[in-house]
Amino acid sequence: MKAVYKGGEGEIVEKKSRFIATVRPVESEEEAMAFVAEMKKKYWDARHNCHAFVTGANQELSRCSDDGEPAQTAGRPMLDVLLREELHNTAVVVTRYFGGTLLGTGGLVRAYQKAVQEGLANSIIIDKLPGKKLIIHTDYTGLGKIQYVLAQQEITTMGTDYTDTVGIHVVVPAGKERSLTEKITEATGGTARFSWGKEVEFALIDKEIEIFEK
Repeated sequence: MKAVYKGGEGEIVEKKSRFIATVRPVESEEEAMAFVAEMKKKYWDARHNCHAFVTGANQELSRCSDDGEPAQTAGRPMLDVLLREELHNTAVVVTRYFGGTLLGTGGLVRAYQKAVQEGLANSIIIDKLPGKKLIIHTDYTGLGKIQYVLAQQEITTMGTDYTDTVGIHVVVPAGKERSLTEKITEATGGTARFSWGKEVEFALIDKEIEIFEK
C-alpha cells in the first residue's frame, strides 16, 4: 500500500498565477477536512484553495473540491493524480494566487495536476507491507547462519539482543513465515527457536524498518 510518510510542498507558476501544493498524510475524512481548514486559514488571501483526498486500505473514500474554479478543472484532476499514483490516506491542497491571466479549462487542469505532482515529488512516499514480528533465538554458533538466511530472504534486522544467547528481531513479510522458519531450522539443525509477535504494517525507510501498529 503506497502512502505518504512525510508530506511536502511544491510550487509552480503558470502565466503569473502561483499554485502551491501542500501534501499531508491523513487517516480519516475528519483529519483531511481539518487539514483543508488549516490551509485555508494559512492562505486566507488566496483566490482558491482546492483540495482532494483519499483514505482507506482500498481507497474507498475520496473527496475533492474545485473551491470556486470552473467545475472539474481543479479538485477532480488533483484526485486523479492521487488515484493514478495508487496512494492511500493522502490529502493535498493546492492554493492558487491569481496572476491576472485566464488559463482556460485545459490550462487549469494541467496546472493543478502539475502542482500536485510537484508536491508529491517533495514528499516521502513509502510502500506499507503487511508482516508479523518475530524474535529468533539462537546460540552464538547459529548467528552467522541465520544472518545468511535473512540476507537471502531480503529481510532486514530491526535489532539484536546479545546475552548468554542471541535474540534477532525481524518483521517477516506476509507469506514468508513458513519458508523462513523452515530455512532457519534447516540451517541451524533445529536449534533456533521462534517467538512470534503481532501482525503489523511496515516499510523500509533509509534502509531501516519502520513499524506501523495495526
